[in-house]
Amino acid sequence: MPSELSSFGTTTTLELSAIVIRLLIAMACGAAIGVEREWRSHAAGLRTHVLVCLSAAIVAVLTIEIAHHDAFNAQEVRLDPIRLIEAVTAGVAFLAAGMIVFNKGEVKGLTTGAGLWFAGAIGLSCGLGFWQIGLIATGFALAVLWLLRLLEHRLPIPPERD
Repeated sequence: MPSELSSFGTTTTLELSAIVIRLLIAMACGAAIGVEREWRSHAAGLRTHVLVCLSAAIVAVLTIEIAHHDAFNAQEVRLDPIRLIEAVTAGVAFLAAGMIVFNKGEVKGLTTGAGLWFAGAIGLSCGLGFWQIGLIATGFALAVLWLLRLLEHRLPIPPERD
């Protein structure tokens, strides 16, 4: 085999099956949040939440792999895996902020923006191998989105202030 082909791929520290499972769990969690948003006909729905969650999970897995890669273990290289996590949160926050609009005296898109940011956090959690936290947090988020919506509809609406 030519030397170019033997160095084309990089072996991973994590088992490939573990990476696949982490990414699948992240996709499932993102889909659960996205379905609720899609059901409510919001702009960022199923596909958006799945992609945000999956991309955050990929960055998290890459963070682990980079930390263990020989090319980054030299003395001259200073590696801070937290920077990748910060980059994900900043990038998703930028995307989420774009969902928030002020129109006719009302703010729209706050929950959708928060959902995207949340999907990024779930993706990081699953990608780093803390899938239990990702699943629990997804359950909590769905409870917030569904149960609090029911509660909002049952509360009396206060009169508008001038």
